[in-house]
Amino acid sequence: MELKEKITLDMLTKDSVSVLRQQFLNYNGEEMQVGGNIRNAYMNSKSGREQLRAVLSDEYYNAVMAVWGDNPTVDEPTTESEV
Repeated sequence: MELKEKITLDMLTKDSVSVLRQQFLNYNGEEMQVGGNIRNAYMNSKSGREQLRAVLSDEYYNAVMAVWGDNPTVDEPTTESEV
């Protein structure tokens, strides 16, 4: 029995991407999903790019960067200071 992870880049736009992770087990020639789907969304911001770099292999990261380009398109969230 071998456990494999499948990654799907879903809803990839110039501003964001959703990463779907699924675990599958091959048992007696049949592929069965183990556990539930894990989905995380990332924005095309400086921090979103850093987070994506940390969780994806080069192959998937480069695919996202091919759509996102060289520069972030989403501003970082700002916090308002109390007056």
